[in-house]
Amino acid sequence: MSDSIHGHQVMELMLAHGQSLTKEALKSLMHKEFGEQARFHTCSAKEMDADELIAFLEKKGKFIHSEDGIETAADRICSH
Repeated sequence: MSDSIHGHQVMELMLAHGQSLTKEALKSLMHKEFGEQARFHTCSAKEMDADELIAFLEKKGKFIHSEDGIETAADRICSH
């Protein structure tokens, strides 16, 4: 496993999960998949923990909000 996981991998994990998640459930899923000490980066930010990445992705409009929580869509994952 690399030292830092790209935010795209988290969004792809959300897509594979296939249903809305609360932010806490997403954090738990991230810890299960990548480890509790994992660090995350994106095209424009680095050295984030799970909470920081979730907040960053939300600020960037990468989540779709519903009564059940958050989810994402493939067209919200940039391809660079």
